[in-house]
Amino acid sequence: MTSTPTGSAAYRELRAQLDALTTEAFRPELSEIDRLPTEEIARIMNGEDATVPTAVAAQLPRIAAAIDATAERMARGGRLIYAGAGTAGRLGVLDASECPPTFNTDPGDVVGLIAGGPSAVVTSIEGAEDRKDLAAADLDALALTADDTVVGVSASGRTPYAIGAVEHARAQGALTVGLSCNADSALAAAAEHGIEVVVGPELLTGSTRLKAGTAQKLVLNMLSTITMIRLGKTYGNLMVDVRASNEKLRARSRRIVSLATGASDEEIETALAATDGEVKNAILVLLGGVDGPTAAHLLTNSAGHLRAALDSSNSPTE
Repeated sequence: MTSTPTGSAAYRELRAQLDALTTEAFRPELSEIDRLPTEEIARIMNGEDATVPTAVAAQLPRIAAAIDATAERMARGGRLIYAGAGTAGRLGVLDASECPPTFNTDPGDVVGLIAGGPSAVVTSIEGAEDRKDLAAADLDALALTADDTVVGVSASGRTPYAIGAVEHARAQGALTVGLSCNADSALAAAAEHGIEVVVGPELLTGSTRLKAGTAQKLVLNMLSTITMIRLGKTYGNLMVDVRASNEKLRARSRRIVSLATGASDEEIETALAATDGEVKNAILVLLGGVDGPTAAHLLTNSAGHLRAALDSSNSPTE
């Protein structure tokens, strides 16, 4: 990729755009931070991080609205798709990759797209973030539908890849969310649901993997987790759709059934055996007094919502 000459009009325009971004602002009071003792730098950084949850809290109504709209579409079979570049893209890939083991979702239900493709997770792909057409092509490769939700993620709110993803998705009738860390961003303006978590200038000028990255991680946690709660992937605060793919998760599965039912170890083992290890089904067997096949049938009829299935079993839930 060729660099833009520093004297060109394009360079001056880009410089002006960056100067106007809160996330890119220079903080003169930290200009000699490298001279401070390590513990003092850590104290300053910790204080900066502590301001992030307050910034997220200011956007909770917008976050909640986006979650409700997303859950409605996913209940119809839609997907949750994140699209971003650099740190923002990596955070989307991370959140998507954690949904299958946590909520037993299909890997295709929550997808993370990063500018430049999978290799960009560990290697910078020069120029990929500047192309809207790449975002459109990545979404087309997923056969985007109107039931899908596309979340463009960009700290600056001006990354072409993220904006291009939202614009293309919106044109296809999909739900769109724009998550950025600057006010009045182009990304939020392009999306139906704009979420702007303004965390202020970074400790290191322009290093948006810091506060901005933390803010984006917190919001993505909410988007996926609360959407899954709305979809019946939990029972109270228990991960009843957890996928027991290793010894730790198998032990967690048994503990979840125990916490939900208060049953003995022997009863839990019998219920899990009768339901092929499915935690939600095993809980329904124990609390609803039904057999494995009936539990599966009730859960299918209740779209996977355990509380509704328990009501259908006509058995007490306590």
